[in-house]
Amino acid sequence: MKLFVCLLMALGFALCAARLARARNVELLIPIADAMAATGISDRPTGAVKFFFATQKSPEILKSLGSYLAAPRTGAMGLSDQRACHEAFLWTLVDLEKRAQRAGANAVVNIVSFYRKKEMASTSEFECHVGNVIATVWLKGDLVNIAE
Repeated sequence: MKLFVCLLMALGFALCAARLARARNVELLIPIADAMAATGISDRPTGAVKFFFATQKSPEILKSLGSYLAAPRTGAMGLSDQRACHEAFLWTLVDLEKRAQRAGANAVVNIVSFYRKKEMASTSEFECHVGNVIATVWLKGDLVNIAE
């Protein structure tokens, strides 16, 4: 009888582990404007660096300083998918902004979503992936100095 109970418990643990192993990965396209307007998110870009998405026109580029892929992860537990994506997007922009400042850039141009090396270019939306516990927004852009 003890052996039967132990086998049942082991089977239960195995089923739970298998269920957790199937990771959730929901792909969403979220409007950039909605994320920028989201309230109650304290970590957001300071405005020291200007952002231009995909084919948006920027002022004249005076100097190119390389490209950068920003891919921080954000906790998604207890948040709606949309809220988690807003936070992930803003935190990714903060990462881009900090990298641009370290490089001496005042703008990031040609910003595209770049999840798992798959480019999605849009001037109005970004790609967000929400899992069981994290949300991920990968953005790639070119660090530049633009005419003010």
